[in-house]
Order: sequence, then structure tokens, then C-alpha cells
Amino acid sequence: MSVRRPCLSFLLLALLLAPLPGRAQPDERLPAPVARVLKAAGVPASAVAVLVQDVDARMPRASFNADRPMNPASVMKLVTTYAALELLGPAYTWKTEAYASGPLKDGVLEGDLVLKGGGDPKLGFEQFWLLLRQLRAKGLREIRGDLVLDRGRFALEPHDPARFDNEPLRPYNVGPDALLLNYKSIRLGFVPDAEARGVAVYAEPSPAQLDIVNLVKLTDAACGNAWYEGIRMDLAHAGAGARLVLTGSYPAACGEKSRHVAVLDHPQFVAGVFRQLWRELGGQFPGGVREGAVPPGARLLARGESPALAEVVREINKFSNNVMARQLWLTLGAEAAQRPAGSADAEGAVRDWLARKALRMPELSIENGAGLSRSDRISADSLGRLLLSAWASPVMPEFIASLPLAGVDGTMKKRLNGSGVAGQAHVKTGYLDGVRALAGYVLDRRGKRVVVVFLANHPNAAATKAAQEALLDCAFARSC
Repeated sequence: MSVRRPCLSFLLLALLLAPLPGRAQPDERLPAPVARVLKAAGVPASAVAVLVQDVDARMPRASFNADRPMNPASVMKLVTTYAALELLGPAYTWKTEAYASGPLKDGVLEGDLVLKGGGDPKLGFEQFWLLLRQLRAKGLREIRGDLVLDRGRFALEPHDPARFDNEPLRPYNVGPDALLLNYKSIRLGFVPDAEARGVAVYAEPSPAQLDIVNLVKLTDAACGNAWYEGIRMDLAHAGAGARLVLTGSYPAACGEKSRHVAVLDHPQFVAGVFRQLWRELGGQFPGGVREGAVPPGARLLARGESPALAEVVREINKFSNNVMARQLWLTLGAEAAQRPAGSADAEGAVRDWLARKALRMPELSIENGAGLSRSDRISADSLGRLLLSAWASPVMPEFIASLPLAGVDGTMKKRLNGSGVAGQAHVKTGYLDGVRALAGYVLDRRGKRVVVVFLANHPNAAATKAAQEALLDCAFARSC
């Protein structure tokens, strides 16, 4: 007996330490194809995190640096959009409303017209025109009061569009607003005139407060992908308006091209576009513009409604739209707090949701819900668990359908064309200086769905494109 007891104790200890059946230990190394291309790109393995896991497995097939907090760039939109689909529902919509604060008689409004913003991320130029057309269809012809802008749904902090990358005119740097209109951007069209040796420039929309001075010269240079770099844009604000001076050169070989810019603040832009469209619709408005809330007793005259959230989320993820993501982020806060909400309210709503789903992410740092941030952090492991949770969620079809499809559409349209994984991977991409990221799902060659995450934080991260694609390929082939 005394001889057998140590043996029995040893066997019991061995059984306790042995892996449980069906719980394979993660492979703590980079898949070989990924390691090879990273080495060739000059990116150290220490700068990369990887996770590969079947959606029905308890443990990853491959995991490397997966618990390390890293900047995910726009992949952070996965957190925002999945939370929104569950918290708001795929059919959720935003409303933009127009109220009359005085009597309307014989087409004349003796009072103010109040535009109330609901935070619609997709209120475009055409949708705004339809809203104003409702007013004209109901007989409104002349507004004798002011145009009042109710932007009170969001409690906004000051926004500097140049803070992130010193590109204040780029539309992706536009801040959120309850009355966001057309992403606050205008489309500048450049039309070369070979006979006159000049370049015509037009703006759409064309706010009354914006003065465009066109000094662009036509040249015989070749037209490259970066044709717009030959045009300098200098913006100067003056009172309630702005002057945009265009100088530089434009190649005649480019034909007609366009560029989007954001040059006015939100109230100026809405007011300017309102005046333009109201005039085109045959309306009269000699009054001023100010901010304020819908007064008690005001009468609803017209309402515009956004597309359903499922469609909005699709545009956010397919094309990595930062402005729409920030609008959605603040909407989460406003719906949770039921008052004018800021980023802290949105973060609280998302963290509460994560806690209820038992998705513990102690490393999570999220600034604006869009990933356009230097301070955002999340681990590959947390992203993997988020994707596994989404796979089991009732909103799974809407969520996965919102992700770019490799070789087909969105930010993945021109990648992996002709490879086996083309059309088989729904993945969100992320790009910042020094950051490259990718996360989503691959349908492998056996018909099994696989979660894939790739994060790279390194000055040479831009060189990891081949490594990302190697990871997708080996997940598809089940070789990693």
C-alpha cells in the first residue's frame, strides 16, 4: 500500500495538470507565413499581435501577443457598431425636424423656423432638400422670423479639426454635431478648359457664406493619383463666413475631378445650405440665424428620417466613415442618458453593455468610437472575444454584412483579388501612421467560420499588408 500511494498521487496530479479534452492550448507563436513576410518587411514580431480561432472552439488555434494592449485604429469601430446594433436595434432611425414657432397663414410664417437635429449620421444634401421640400409642399413660402438651430442633443466638447494630423480641411476630421449636414463638406469640382487655358471650379453645395477665389493654373503635366497635391487651399474666416483661396496647378490631362473639403463650422454650414436650397425652392427668408431650443407650443411642420441603423452601420464599417462613427458613438450616450450627452456618456453606455455581456476588457481605452485616436487601446484577445460574442448574437447577420468583403467591396475591394480567400473574408481594416489592423471572419475551405485578428503598432506598420493577407490565407487554408 505504501508503495502504491505515491504512484496514485502522481497519477492524480498528472491528470489535474493535463489539458482538458477539447481545450487545445493556443499556439504562442506567429504562423510561419506571417513570420516570414514580417521579417522581410523589417517589422519585429514584438510589434504584432495575432489571434486565429474557430467560432465554435474554446481556445484559439494561433495566438501571439494576444493580451497586449495595442492601438487598433479604425478596427475600434467594431466595438461601437456591435454595441449599437444590440443596444439600439438594427431598425433604429434618427429624425431631423422642422418646427414653426408662430402662426402660418397664406404661406407666410410669422415667427421662427426651428430645425431640430437628432444626430443623424447620414443627413446628406439630398435628404436636407427633401426635408425643405416638405415645407414648401405644405405651403410655406416666406419665413419672417429667424432660422433657429436646435443642436442640443449632444453635449459637445470643443473640437479642433487640425489636432489629429494637421489636416483641418479633410472631411474625416469633422467633429460630430446633432445637426450634422452632408458631413459638413462641400465637393469642389475642377473642370479644365484647354481653349481658355484655365480651370473652372464649382462647389456643391454652395453655401452663401463661402467665397471661393480660384487662382489655379492649367498645366500640361501628367495626371497622377495625387493630382490634388498641386493645389493649395488657404482658408480665412471672416465674421459669419469664410474665404477659400485656391492656388497652384492642375493638369489638363486629369479631365474633370473633384475633392471634398470641410471649410465652415456646423451652424454656418447648415445656415448657408438652407439659404441656398430655400432660394432654389422658391422660398423667401430675409432673417438671421441663431441657436436655440424648440420652444413650448411650437408646431411640427416636417420630419426627415434616416435609413435604418443596419444600413448606417454598413456604411460605417465598409468605408470606415469616421464622422458617422462619432455620431453613432454620441447617440449611444444620448439614448442611455436621456439628456444631452457627451463622449463620457457614450463610453459609460458601452462599458455597461460589455459588463452585462461578461466581456471583460480591462485594457480598453476608447476616445471617440471611430478609432481616429492615438490613445485608443484594445488587445487582440478582447477583439477576438468580441467577434465570438457577435457570432452568437441575434444581430450577427447585420454585423457581419457590414464588414468589407475581401476582393469585393469597401476598404478590401482591391485586396486579395484572385486569391482563394477573395469573397470568403469579412474583415474590418484600420489605418493610422504607425498602425495597421485587421479583424473579422474568414469562411475557410472546409466551410467553418474562423475569427481572425491582426494588430501592428510600429513605425513601419504600413509594410505589414502582406503579413495581414498571409494570415487570412492561412486561416482560409487551415494551415495556422
